Amino acid sequence: MKLINLTIAVFAILVIAGCGKPTTPENINQITNGGYEILSKYQTAGFAQDVIKKDNLVYIAQGEGGLMIVDVTDPVNPTTVSEASEGIRGYSSKVDMRDSVVYICAGSFGVSVVNVADPEHPIVSASNLSIKPARNFHIRGDYLFTAISEQGVKIANIEYPMQPDERKTIPTTGFAKGITTSADTNMLFVACGEMGLSVFDISDFQEGFGDYPLIGTCNTPDYAETVVVDDSRSLAFMACGTAGLQVIDYSDTTDIHIVGSYDGSGYAKDLIFDNNLVFMTAQKGGLQIINVTDPENPEILGQVETEYALGVTKEYEIIYVADEVEGLITIAKIIAVELN
Repeated sequence: MKLINLTIAVFAILVIAGCGKPTTPENINQITNGGYEILSKYQTAGFAQDVIKKDNLVYIAQGEGGLMIVDVTDPVNPTTVSEASEGIRGYSSKVDMRDSVVYICAGSFGVSVVNVADPEHPIVSASNLSIKPARNFHIRGDYLFTAISEQGVKIANIEYPMQPDERKTIPTTGFAKGITTSADTNMLFVACGEMGLSVFDISDFQEGFGDYPLIGTCNTPDYAETVVVDDSRSLAFMACGTAGLQVIDYSDTTDIHIVGSYDGSGYAKDLIFDNNLVFMTAQKGGLQIINVTDPENPEILGQVETEYALGVTKEYEIIYVADEVEGLITIAKIIAVELN
């Protein structure tokens, strides 16, 4: 609640500073970028590729710079907590976290594991060189799912987080790039590059050793990079390169099909879904906020310009973007307030 109060205060200050007079309906309609504005830009030591948030800290995969930890207690004035590069091999491109352990994708160098129980002094364990080429993660309970490109998806048990215990590899058509599971963990969704979406039945999980049949596919235009799902409506949202956002109905797995799309500027790279909104990074197309209340007619609500937006995460009403050029970008929707 303390963070929410701080956020609202920040919004109010920005509106007051921008208007200098009571806000009227006419002023509200003129807010640019759908009301989404940049609160801060914080240059990272390396090339920011991806970002996740836990408590008041964000964890940034920054290419050859490994991992950077930043305190965003004050989202307008982030501060560096620490960096960890020694022992992290390869190019850090994606990041995920369980408890106090961070997992980093490093392509052909597999997965790096970092203990951040003391965020000021992160400890890097030896890289797992057999889970490769590591492209993206999804964590569900005690299991880490890693997209390993042409090899498919590797499952590992992380009951002991510092020591991923490898289980089954699920082969995929195309190059596995993005992964997620349904809320009930019965289905695995994989963004398979040039082959679009593949859906697997993982209901008979058997601690990661089961057989996981392919139960449906959907070809998508251009290159499927990332997938997230809205279980309540049986919809998958996919970032598909130059084809932008693709909305896919998987309610009938024998007839998975595209029902809507939004093709804006840039190259659609990453996305998250929250409360009928998709927040999608599009490299030079910045951050795009898309209303998917009507999945057949996605509507752009705003676009925040950045140099090269890649990773994105969100907590409460604050969005964090990993931008390869500009570093960590903090974005929020300004709340218009009327001043007496």
